[in-house]
Amino acid sequence: MNRFLKVVVLLSVFLIPAFARAETPAAAPQEQGMVSEKEAVQQETPSSEPAEGAAAAPDVSQGATETPQEPAAEEGAKGEAAAEAEPPEEEVSAGAVIADPFEPLNRIAFGFNDKLYFWFMKPASKVYNRLVPEAVRVAVRNFFYNIATPVRFVNCLLQAKFKAAGNELFRLGVNSTMGFGGFFDLAKTGYNVGSSEEDLGLTLGHYGIGNGFYMVLPFLGPSSLRDTVGIAGDAFLNPEHYITPIGDAIAVAGYDYFNRNSLRIGEYEDLKEAAVEPYTAFRDAYVQYRKDKLRQ
Repeated sequence: MNRFLKVVVLLSVFLIPAFARAETPAAAPQEQGMVSEKEAVQQETPSSEPAEGAAAAPDVSQGATETPQEPAAEEGAKGEAAAEAEPPEEEVSAGAVIADPFEPLNRIAFGFNDKLYFWFMKPASKVYNRLVPEAVRVAVRNFFYNIATPVRFVNCLLQAKFKAAGNELFRLGVNSTMGFGGFFDLAKTGYNVGSSEEDLGLTLGHYGIGNGFYMVLPFLGPSSLRDTVGIAGDAFLNPEHYITPIGDAIAVAGYDYFNRNSLRIGEYEDLKEAAVEPYTAFRDAYVQYRKDKLRQ
């Protein structure tokens, strides 16, 4: 038994240092990442000349460093490719963010508009839709849309969209004459010239003015500080607001609003039913919609 212990001790004295010298280079890449061959040799070579027993160490270190470098490089390449393929989370989620400091008041206005829709707009629109064919309602919408051409034309000029401004003038001329006063959108159906749908709110956004804060306007619905200023400015360009007396102007604008909404019955409740929290859903949907319009 004593002889066996002596043999074990002798083997430990001679073999453990040898294994330590052979394993030291292989451990370096795991702790420090990818290590070049030159660095591995420098780490193995002390300031004085190596002993004869360590002469084979560089060969071992080269094999140890070269083996993990390839998968590490491949993993790095895969990581870079994945980073390029997947967009940053900020770009995806930051699209519909707006300050809402007056949320309690906005929720009251949202509730008012909600009741107005379900208690008056929807029932009245159902009766109106039964009495007035859809083709007639579309023609009425086209008529008021044609009248509002100055709003889109001026905002196209303000944004230096001269081709779009020319299209608006072309549409006004064609639809006002061959389109029987704008009741028929012949410019689109006959000449494939669509509208630009620009407004002052988009013009302000075009020049870098932000949304400001979120607003819910009674009767009109979601808006922002910037777009509310735009609505007021566009009112001066819309000819229907110059009808006198003012009571007639309000009646005409109200009928235009009612007729347009009669063509969209069902959209509001579909979005509301699909939303977990309707107020937030409508706010985010509005901001995203205006952001997409600004990019066009």
